[in-house]
Amino acid sequence: MDELQAVQWKDGKVLILDQQKLPNELVLLSISDYKNVVNAIKALNVRGAPAIGIAAAYGVVLSVWHLGDGDRAAFLETANQAINDLKKSRPTAKNLFWALEKMRLVLSNNLNRPLNEIRRVLLENARRIHQDDIQRCKKIGEHGAGLIAIRSTVLTHCNAGALATGGYGTALGVIRAAEDKGKKIRVYATETRPLLQGARLTAFELMEDDIDVTLVCDSMVGYLMQKNMIDAVVVGADRIARNGDVANKIGTYSVAVLAKQHSVPFYVAAPLSTFDFDLKSGEEIPIEERHADEIRQIGSIQLAPEDVAVLNPAFDVTPASLTSAIITEKGVLKPPYPDGIDKLKINS
Repeated sequence: MDELQAVQWKDGKVLILDQQKLPNELVLLSISDYKNVVNAIKALNVRGAPAIGIAAAYGVVLSVWHLGDGDRAAFLETANQAINDLKKSRPTAKNLFWALEKMRLVLSNNLNRPLNEIRRVLLENARRIHQDDIQRCKKIGEHGAGLIAIRSTVLTHCNAGALATGGYGTALGVIRAAEDKGKKIRVYATETRPLLQGARLTAFELMEDDIDVTLVCDSMVGYLMQKNMIDAVVVGADRIARNGDVANKIGTYSVAVLAKQHSVPFYVAAPLSTFDFDLKSGEEIPIEERHADEIRQIGSIQLAPEDVAVLNPAFDVTPASLTSAIITEKGVLKPPYPDGIDKLKINS
């Protein structure tokens, strides 16, 4: 997956691999205006909590990259406006706000430097966020691989792979690391309605890496577990509250309930940038409601009556009581979570 980077910075532009086109087309969006980074995040051309944080960081750089050096007030106003606009692009993924706060701090700490130097340090910080995420994912993989048996069948929901991160992946990073250690892993990937990230992206990623993957409908998870076909579940996360409640792609809660019923370990893999230390529980996590046509249609194909009422939350919250462990770059957290998460905050 090294050649399939979700986000890149090159020659004063943000390059985004259009994930709405995968797996049928490899389309690279070349973006020179930060407002189009906002649009790409909203339209899910780039998706996955860590990846949209990285894209947003580069978006801040892009907002000032082509400005002149003569007007400091306009320069700073544009950068701050970009941060505010990018914050509004999607509400649930904590990594987005984490990355933008990092960029805001760099900006505020360098206000009196020449504008060309501010541009440089902003780009350096965005690249650091990007490379740091890759290293975090690899550490998550190392820690998580120890939870996976030598021969194991793992179920994953949505896409928490290289395409959702700076590279390597969180949930898929655990699977990749287990394979790298010589373990024999078989993966069941849910299709992940309504936008089919599992069918289009996870299946694609794992096949590219020659990892044994079988695609199933979301509604087949209970059947698989009832037939003792799943040894463990590994998913990613978009935001984790201080009590260990986890927001992830819609349908994750259902998978967790089924895993609990069938005594299947349910693991969440996420970097510290996904933890929201200010939220006491998942009840406080904002859940994005997306456009009704994502359910009424697949692409341009109409599946339902045009005017049928639709409820389309993009995420749900899995209570901490259903999670066997949370895998981070700092190690594996086991229940009860609040003390462990508070220690992560101190050491983050």
